[in-house]
Amino acid sequence: MEYSHRYHAYPTQEVAAELEYHLDVHRQLYNHVRWDYENNPEDDKPSEYDQNNKLPEWKRKWPVFGELHSKAAQATVARFHRNLSNLRKKKEKGYNVGRLKRKTPTEYRSVTYNQSGFDLDEKRGHDKYAYVRFSKIGWVKIRYHRSIPDPATIKEVTFKKETTGEWFVSFGLETDDANLPEKSDVNSLDASNSVGIDLGILNYIHTSDGKTVDWLDLKDEYERLRREQRKLSRKEKGSNNYEKRRVKVAKLKRHIRRKVLDYQHKITTWLVREYDAVFVEDLNVKGMLEQSHNARNKQDAAWRQFITLLEYKADLHGCHVKQVEARGTTKECARCGVETAKPIWVREHSCPSCGFETDRDANAAMNVLQRGFSKLGLGWPEETPVETVTATDTAGFQRVSASHVVETGSLGA
Repeated sequence: MEYSHRYHAYPTQEVAAELEYHLDVHRQLYNHVRWDYENNPEDDKPSEYDQNNKLPEWKRKWPVFGELHSKAAQATVARFHRNLSNLRKKKEKGYNVGRLKRKTPTEYRSVTYNQSGFDLDEKRGHDKYAYVRFSKIGWVKIRYHRSIPDPATIKEVTFKKETTGEWFVSFGLETDDANLPEKSDVNSLDASNSVGIDLGILNYIHTSDGKTVDWLDLKDEYERLRREQRKLSRKEKGSNNYEKRRVKVAKLKRHIRRKVLDYQHKITTWLVREYDAVFVEDLNVKGMLEQSHNARNKQDAAWRQFITLLEYKADLHGCHVKQVEARGTTKECARCGVETAKPIWVREHSCPSCGFETDRDANAAMNVLQRGFSKLGLGWPEETPVETVTATDTAGFQRVSASHVVETGSLGA
C-alpha cells in the first residue's frame, strides 16, 4: 500500500536559494523534455525510457542539467510522461483537451527525489523537528509532527514551494500488505458494526445508525477572503503592494483548504476506527459542480477528497470501505424499495406504500448500507429490520458536533 506524509519545512536562506535554483532547473528540464517529444514525428515519439537515455547527452550539451541529481532528473522525465498519460486518458473519455504546455516559474513548484538522493535524520532535530538532506542542495529542517511508521519504506521525497512562499516536504511511503491490520471477515459483518454514509446537504454526513456531522463553518473565512480579493484588485499588477496582497490572498485560500482537509481527516479517522465496514455513495462530483445551484458549497465539501481519504485509511485501520451506486438512494424507500420523487426542499421521507417515515438523508444512508451489503454479496439480513438501524423521526437522531469529531479523530491519519 502506498500513501504519503507531508511536513512543513524551514530551510535556511542559503538552502532556500538552492531549492529555488534546482526547482527552476528542473522546470527547464521538464520544458526541454516536452520540446524533444513535440519535435519528433507523430509515428516516432520517444518513450520515457528513450528520454532517460538521452539525459547523459543533454548534461554534456547543457552543463546546467548536470547539476541535478540523476534520480531527480529521471523523476522529472517521468513527470512529463505521467502528465501525457493522464491527458490521453481524458481524451479517451471524450474530454476536449489540447497538448501539454510549457511550465512557467509560477506553475512548476515541486521536485521529487526517487529512491535515492535523500536522507532523513530523525535524531538531529529537537522538539518535534527533524532534518532531510537533498543531494546537491543541503539539509532542510522540517516540523516532524508525526513519525514515519516503522513498517513503512520511504520510496520518494518531494520538496514543494507553495504560492504563499512556504516550503513543504512530502514522503512517499510504501507498507507491505502483510504489515497492515487484518480486516474483519466479510461474513461477520452486520448492521451493528457497519455503516452507510449519505453525503448530505443540511449536514456534512448522515449515517445509517442515526448520527449526523455538522458542516464546517467557513463563513468568516470567506468574508475575509472576499475583502482581501477586493483589495488585491485595486493594486497595480507586478508592484510590490500587489505581491504582498497576492500572498495574503494565497494564505487565506490555503487556510481554507487546510481547514477542510483537517476536518475530513478527523471524520474519516473516526469512521474507520468506529466501524468494521463503511459504505459511501459513488458520486459524480464533476457533474454536481457543473450545476448552477450551490456549486461553491459542493466544492467546499470536497467529497472526492473525502472518499479518497476514507479508502486509504481503511487499509491502515483494517476497515472495509466500498462505494455503491448513488442513483436513487434518496427516492427509494429503505423499508420496501418503492421510489418516491422528492424535490430538494422536501427534507422528510414518507413512503406512500408502507408508511415508513424518517429523515430524507437517513433514508438515503440506510439504502447505502443495504447496497453495500449487496455489493459484498451478503444481502440484507432479514433479522435486522430497518427500524432498528435508526430512529423513525428526525428528533431521534444523534447530532455529532464538530468538537466531537475533532476529539475522536485527532490521533492521526
